[in-house]
Amino acid sequence: MTTTTEKRRHKEQLYRLFSQVASAISNPHRLELLDLLVQAPRTVEELAQEAHMSVANTSQHLQRLKQARLVLDEREGLYIRYRLADPAVARLWLQLRAVAEQRLAEVERALDAYRQHRYEFEGISADELRERLGNNEVVLLDVRPTAEYQAGHLPAAVSIPLDELERRLNELSPDKTIVAYCRGPYCVYADEALELLAERGWGVARLEEGVAEWQQVGYSLEVEPVL
Repeated sequence: MTTTTEKRRHKEQLYRLFSQVASAISNPHRLELLDLLVQAPRTVEELAQEAHMSVANTSQHLQRLKQARLVLDEREGLYIRYRLADPAVARLWLQLRAVAEQRLAEVERALDAYRQHRYEFEGISADELRERLGNNEVVLLDVRPTAEYQAGHLPAAVSIPLDELERRLNELSPDKTIVAYCRGPYCVYADEALELLAERGWGVARLEEGVAEWQQVGYSLEVEPVL
C-alpha cells in the first residue's frame, strides 16, 4: 500500500515535470524562437538570423526547448531543422500571451512602442475578411517570408514578402482594398506594408490575426507545395 509520504513524493514529481515546461519557456529568446516556429519549421541558422542571435546561442536555446519536448529536430544534410513538437505548443504560446495581455498593462505600452503605426489603418476581423473575400471586395496579402507562406497561409492569400513589395506593386489590383497580415499582432511587417501601399494610393486594412490565431478560432490553412 502506498504511504502518505510516497504519495507526496509522487505528487511533487508531477509538479517538477510541469516546471520543466515552465522553465523552458521562461526566457524571452526561447519564446521568440517558439513564435518563429509557429510560422514554419526552420534550421538553426535561419532561426539565428531571424532572431538576431548567434548560431551557438540559438542552438543552446533550442536544446532547452527540445529537452522539454516542446520542439523536435531532424537532420537535413549539414543542417538541423526544428519544428514544434505538437500544435498544443502553439496554443500554449497563445494562451501565455493572452494571460500577459490581461494581467500586465505594460504589454500594451510595449506593443504601442513597437508598432508605432498600429492605429493608422482600418482593422478587419477574421469573419469580416471571409465575407469580403467571398464578395471579391479585397485582396488578402501575406507579407511574411516565402517559407512561412508555403508552410501554411490563410486561404486566398497572395504571397509578396515585405522586402519584395515595392518592386512587385504592379501585381496588386489598384481598385481593391488590400488587407495585409503577417505573423500576428506582435509583428510589424503588415504595418510597414500598409504604410507603403497607402502612400501609393491603395485602400488598405490590417488583419491582426496570423496563422496561429486564425487556426485558434477554428479556420483552416492552406499549404503550398514546395517545388
